[in-house]
Amino acid sequence: MRTLMRAALAAVVFTAFFAAPIAAPAQAYVGIGVTIAPPLMPVYAQPYCPTPNDQWMPGYWGWGPGGYYWVPGTWVTAPAVGLLWTPGYWGWGSNAYRWHRGSWGRTVGFYGGVNYGFGYYGSGYVGGRWYGNAFRYNTAVTNVNRTVIHNTYVNETVVNHTTYNHVSYNGGSGGIHAQATVDQRAAQNDQRPPTVQQQQHEQTAAQDRDHLASVNHGNPPTTAVQHPYSATNQPPHGTPVTTQDRNAAQAHVAQNQAQNQAHNNKPPQ
Repeated sequence: MRTLMRAALAAVVFTAFFAAPIAAPAQAYVGIGVTIAPPLMPVYAQPYCPTPNDQWMPGYWGWGPGGYYWVPGTWVTAPAVGLLWTPGYWGWGSNAYRWHRGSWGRTVGFYGGVNYGFGYYGSGYVGGRWYGNAFRYNTAVTNVNRTVIHNTYVNETVVNHTTYNHVSYNGGSGGIHAQATVDQRAAQNDQRPPTVQQQQHEQTAAQDRDHLASVNHGNPPTTAVQHPYSATNQPPHGTPVTTQDRNAAQAHVAQNQAQNQAHNNKPPQ
């Protein structure tokens, strides 16, 4: 019972940090660690870019009161001309998986080596770049309707034909073993947090039980949306996360912690 209570408190504390307005430095840990690895990345199609200069924010697994939930990929507005999005990622550290927030900056920083697809193939970004005040899209890897958006180019040489490596985290058992370069570490010193638009999108996804991994078994029904979730753009057929979902997630965390503790206390053979 004490273990379950500790897990419940941990989930509450983690969620409070995860949903709070972002004040932490870019790429810093947000919330406490989770001992359960995030699910595999689902394979999905990218919707058309709706507006010139929008940038792609790839989908990812977040953590909330009901456990892991899918945040659909979507097109977002950069907070300023010239800024690029660095996706967040889960990384193993201090005996837990910890979420590193995504951020905006002049260059794309480290995102754990995770292959998010659509130009984010583990390091850097090849889906587009700024030319003055206009963002130009590489149509070799980005889904752009060129009758609507004319700032495009094609660079076939940068295409990574392995669409996804499916693994969604860095380090730990079965994780990706990528490390940040000197330039990527330096880029973290001049980063901006996600916008209000991005935070609303994430928080709305967290409140819909269809996005929970425990409900969709790692195959979310909505993997990507053209426009971010908001007060006026809600998930289709949305259903709130239930008390049963929260209790099940907390019990799963407690069970995992107990198993890890038993394994760590097991005498050597």
